[in-house]
Amino acid sequence: MSFLNDTDPSPAQDAAETDAPPSPTDTATPGTVTPEAGEADAPPPDPGEPVTTDEAPAGIDPETGEVVDADALIEEPPAPPESPFDRPGRWYVVHTQSGYEKKVKQNLEARTSSMNMEGRIHEVVIPMEDVVEIRGGKKQVVQKKMFPGYLLVRCLLDDDSWYVIRNTPGVTGFVGAGNKPSPLPRRDVENFLAVKDEAEDVPTKKGRARLEHELGETVRVKEGPFANFSGEIVEINEDQLKVKVLVDIFGRETPVELDFSQVAKF
Repeated sequence: MSFLNDTDPSPAQDAAETDAPPSPTDTATPGTVTPEAGEADAPPPDPGEPVTTDEAPAGIDPETGEVVDADALIEEPPAPPESPFDRPGRWYVVHTQSGYEKKVKQNLEARTSSMNMEGRIHEVVIPMEDVVEIRGGKKQVVQKKMFPGYLLVRCLLDDDSWYVIRNTPGVTGFVGAGNKPSPLPRRDVENFLAVKDEAEDVPTKKGRARLEHELGETVRVKEGPFANFSGEIVEINEDQLKVKVLVDIFGRETPVELDFSQVAKF
């Protein structure tokens, strides 16, 4: 029996096996992973290029790439608004000629500058407030003087500053006990000057705007069947823009409902 056919390949088989290209699995180094089909053509990553990911690492701003301090992410509460009471000096009330508050304010500011008193007389204010008026049957909020005939002056009061203020044209005197001017307390300063909250840009010390008319006020009827009559306001209906006035009719006080536009102050 011959074993030649089982053990020795034919010359033709040797040539075929020698000319065949090696397969990837035959040439792979032990311990390496052979790439799948289609991945072998992909270029290797450049070692100099940074590796990018979809999510930024913790502590890195994904938009700017800057390092963010964790404490900076915690929002601090806004600082309270500055109180005018805490500014240098004290606030005093100065009496002026009624209707000339703006002119007296200008006179005092000019006098302060010309006499080099800016270090003692710091600020002159006409306190204002929001008031609801009825114009053309509609409510409008307008600003009016809170205290007609008065100014608020912030200063370091001594003989010199007192002389400059007191002798300003239009000033008739200080408000205080006797001849001694009295500084305003914190509550009055913050109420009159309406400390504002910057976040809301609304006065924090004031509520809604004050109506032009008040309960108990005596008004004159301008038009209608009760024109030229006068009476006391006993009720105000802000939503309907009406007031109820006690009018003396034939010797008896009779409540009459009128529109805001039908009455006027004396």
